[in-house]
Amino acid sequence: MAYQSLYRRYRSQRWSELKGQDHVSQTLRNAVRDGRVSHAYLFSGPRGTGKTSSARILAKALNCANPLEGEPCGTCDSCVGITEGRSLDVVELDAASNRGVDAMRELVSRAALGTPGRWKVYIVDEVHMLTTDASTTLLKTLEEPPGHVIFVLATTEPQKVLPTIRSRTQHFEFRLLSIELLTQHLKWVAADAGLDVPAEVIELVARRGKGSVRDALSVLDQVAAAGGIDHHAPSVGEFVEALCDRDAARAVAAVAERCGAGHDPRQVATDVLECLRQTLLVSVSRSLVGLPDEELDTVEAEAHRLGRAATVRAMEVLGGTLVDMREAPDPRVLIEVALVRLCRPELDASPAALLERIERLERTLAGAAPAAAPPPAAAPTAPTPQAPPAPPASPAAGPAGARLALGGVRSTARAIAPAAPPTSAPPAPAASRPATPATSDAPLPTRDELTLAWGDTVLIGLSPRAKSRFRVGRFVASEGGKATFALPNAIHRDRCEEVRVDVEQALAAHFGRPVPLRLVTEEPTPPSISAPPPPDDGPFDVEDLEDAPATELRSPVDHVLSAFEGATVVEE
Repeated sequence: MAYQSLYRRYRSQRWSELKGQDHVSQTLRNAVRDGRVSHAYLFSGPRGTGKTSSARILAKALNCANPLEGEPCGTCDSCVGITEGRSLDVVELDAASNRGVDAMRELVSRAALGTPGRWKVYIVDEVHMLTTDASTTLLKTLEEPPGHVIFVLATTEPQKVLPTIRSRTQHFEFRLLSIELLTQHLKWVAADAGLDVPAEVIELVARRGKGSVRDALSVLDQVAAAGGIDHHAPSVGEFVEALCDRDAARAVAAVAERCGAGHDPRQVATDVLECLRQTLLVSVSRSLVGLPDEELDTVEAEAHRLGRAATVRAMEVLGGTLVDMREAPDPRVLIEVALVRLCRPELDASPAALLERIERLERTLAGAAPAAAPPPAAAPTAPTPQAPPAPPASPAAGPAGARLALGGVRSTARAIAPAAPPTSAPPAPAASRPATPATSDAPLPTRDELTLAWGDTVLIGLSPRAKSRFRVGRFVASEGGKATFALPNAIHRDRCEEVRVDVEQALAAHFGRPVPLRLVTEEPTPPSISAPPPPDDGPFDVEDLEDAPATELRSPVDHVLSAFEGATVVEE
């Protein structure tokens, strides 16, 4: 007898053999036992979860000569005929290759014909592939089929099935199996088939199956035929280690080794993305990842070293890279560039890269173990002013202190000009200002310092109410012991007065001294229109004025004639 693949040999033949779908098997078994079977069902779910097998088991249970509590016996002529695929009581149709109106018309015309058994079951696989006209043709028969006909529609994309069809069926959703349940099933199959496969290999096969029984059995069949798993290519964990160590050369070398071993770059990116997903889930809860304890410890350590922000950014970058790979002439270049950007955040100016750098700084200031420093850049860059060293961890240290530390780094260029008379003690760094009590000994910040601190730090940390009112204003002066803040109009100024104290407290927390505010308006005044002043010819005396020469009184006609030269008066 020819060899039969494992997923065909171990296909479920009874409700009790259906793995991971108890909500389906229990409901349908009770319906068969109590005689409450519906005329149409819709089975949806990922591939390899038992949709077609459940439809065949339902057909067996309905036509079985000796059913027991809704369970088919599996030994009568009807059960054996359905198992071997020669029963006239079951008609299977692949809608992917019979998706037109003609195929549905033929199905409808044969539905009324008799059958040897009690029930005739039509199994339409991939029903979402039917055209709209074909679905409409099936609609009436699906709603009111002959008394001995039952329709079972199976699909992996239920959202593509017409709502009119879904409303006429009972919908059952099949689910992917957990890693633990799939591992137990694979161990039983390996033992029953006499396969010499180690337990650790079976666990790896279960993870590669990704919850699909058919996919897992196909991988197990391949592993048994090959005698093991290929370990020549580097594992996916090598990429995560490279990201944790910020080692771009190690990541690119791992890509070269896997691609040299024949792996597709798209599959490499997919595997790395799946490994990063486990890293993210472990950082939330260990129970979310079905891995052995020793592997969980390794993944948890990687999640701590990498950080949640870096993990999320890596998943977003690799996800976008997978989309770009579809039309790329050389997908390997894209994954190499993506890994270099992930290992060297300073080469990436995106908001996600900046967020990762901020999180690393916060963890450092909070006393957490810092991530490994990135390797030196290939090309030397121009020296930039460095921020003063961060103070020891204190009660005020934390995320807020880290953000203020970033503000201190950006304001190092302004620290060149002395803001206060020199004293014997060195000035405190900008990052430590919030940790000191607010005093009025320090000079009032200049307008430029206020403007930079306002846009970089203070405005971001305000409450939503204060932020929405003060975001349209600007600092115009810093004198007289107060900072002058200009607003568009008087109404806006009055509304800002209600939350002025909150803004003053935020400024005092940033600069380490009280910063009183003076709210003013800068409404534009309309330009006045006035006549130009008369020419100044010096003083004059009224007696010097001369009377205008007397002229004879002229009629309006004379005025018109004098205005239009050459005009004549025409009298009727």
